[in-house]
Amino acid sequence: MKIAEALALRGEPDSYERQENAWLLEHLLNIPLLMLKLAMDQELTGQQQLDYLQALHRLKSGEPLAYITGSQPFWTLDLNVTTDTLVPRPDTEILVETVLNLNLPENASIVDLGTGTGAIALSLASERPAWSITATDIHLPALKVAQGNAEKYAFNQVSFCCGAWYAALSAQKFDLIVSNPPYIDAADQHMKQLACEPERALVAADRGLSDIDIILDQGRYWLNTHGWIALEHGYDQGIAVRELFERYGFSEIKTVRDYGGNERVTLGQHV
Repeated sequence: MKIAEALALRGEPDSYERQENAWLLEHLLNIPLLMLKLAMDQELTGQQQLDYLQALHRLKSGEPLAYITGSQPFWTLDLNVTTDTLVPRPDTEILVETVLNLNLPENASIVDLGTGTGAIALSLASERPAWSITATDIHLPALKVAQGNAEKYAFNQVSFCCGAWYAALSAQKFDLIVSNPPYIDAADQHMKQLACEPERALVAADRGLSDIDIILDQGRYWLNTHGWIALEHGYDQGIAVRELFERYGFSEIKTVRDYGGNERVTLGQHV
């Protein structure tokens, strides 16, 4: 089988599926995408063909490409990904952008709650090397993935703690608490599309709001004066999340929309 024939096995020309095929071949053949496009007549070895067909079957079964290749681009980084973590998504880059636009101290102290791959914490570290960043996760295997990604980029200013939300922390306060917590209702129809990813990192009780409530309620006591909390949430949760910020006494509350125009990130300041 030639590379051109392999690419054509799934999806229409110019479709996302065809692009995934190209990324998959780039990974399996260990050649840059540009070189792949210049080698359409190259024959795959028997093992390469077998590996490719098996990977296509996994994609057709709904498994994310990142779990097959073991990595996912996010912000300016290429992050290692395993089935212990969610696959970082472009919408979460909105949370990173929002935080970087805040007027925080030059040597700000930050905590990323439920870090997963470390996507948020490490992206912030890449842009603000003077910030002191703590990343937490309740699931130790996920935390080890994040630690590995930090080591990959030598982000030595990021420390890691294992535990549920604030229980992972010692007695200190922060200028910013940031999180992409579980926020999907267990009955949400979108869960069918996310069946391969860890449910504990996706689903929350109380219509998907229970973890957000905990982060905001307890977060007041972990913030420095004028500190911020910034959270990612579901496309239809903007009103409910703003009401929670108001309930717990935050000011300067605002919501930022994602690339699709949906309300995606809400933040507020502790006074």
